Amino acid sequence: MDSSKNGLKFFQVDVFTSEPFGGNPLAVFPSAGELSEREFQQIAREMNLSETVFVLPPTDPKAAAKVRIFTPLQEIPFAGHPILGTFYVLGTIKHLALQEPVTKVFYECTLGLYALDLIVLKGQIEQVIMSQPSPQFIDVITQAEALYDIAKALGIHRSLIADTIFPVEVVSTGLPVLIVPIRSLTAAKSMEVDHSEVLEICARFGANGIMIFTTMTVEESATVHTRMFADPIGISEDPATGSASGALGAYLVKNGVVEVGPTTEVVMEQGYEIDRPSRILVQIFSDDDVIKEIKVGGQVVMVAEGKMVY
Repeated sequence: MDSSKNGLKFFQVDVFTSEPFGGNPLAVFPSAGELSEREFQQIAREMNLSETVFVLPPTDPKAAAKVRIFTPLQEIPFAGHPILGTFYVLGTIKHLALQEPVTKVFYECTLGLYALDLIVLKGQIEQVIMSQPSPQFIDVITQAEALYDIAKALGIHRSLIADTIFPVEVVSTGLPVLIVPIRSLTAAKSMEVDHSEVLEICARFGANGIMIFTTMTVEESATVHTRMFADPIGISEDPATGSASGALGAYLVKNGVVEVGPTTEVVMEQGYEIDRPSRILVQIFSDDDVIKEIKVGGQVVMVAEGKMVY
């Protein structure tokens, strides 16, 4: 593509925060239909954020847009904060017609077609909430040697995992994540993670990252405190992870970590250890102990816009 005359417009937002410089940053290119496969990856590497999204015309007529999501290393089929941030941008720049109080659209990604709601007040987007793929409970890790290796990768003693009584489990709502319960907030904050060992653990269990959680929190309004190490996709620590939070929400309901009802709402805090506080809302809809739907949402703020010329 020759963008030397007009440039390629992009926007940068912070997702899962109400304040700039918190949450998870994202670059969005709202008109990327003329880019080549090679340019997608080159631009994502140049932006050097955890994810960059390219918006394309949908192939499904129900969808408002098709999104392709790239880390600096590779394309990924699904993610939470990139989709939320992208539709905040599309609504803010009037690529979507906003209706109050809720604008309902469908988004298309590599995994298929899913619903998304934009909560609108006085013409402004207050929150974005996405539906995620149905949860898959892939594997429960019980072997003592494996638990020792996971604890070693995280730089903590195995008892800090084992004493929680909750399982170590691989769960997916689009991307498989290894969920590890941790006994205390102090232990969660003081980890000395060996990222090469995180890569090995993730490869062994088919996960895209390790999400740890504890029911002890920084903010009184939060349900769990989390950290996400996603070295397999080039992110040593993610400040806010929508896909993994959806998987964790399903895990919390399945394992009775939280009080469960027909609609269970969980607030997750993440990113505190890397000075990007994030707040993620997860809704789990259940019927007779069967999880029917997972929704993940949060606030988004615009922080930059510009043109890429090359």
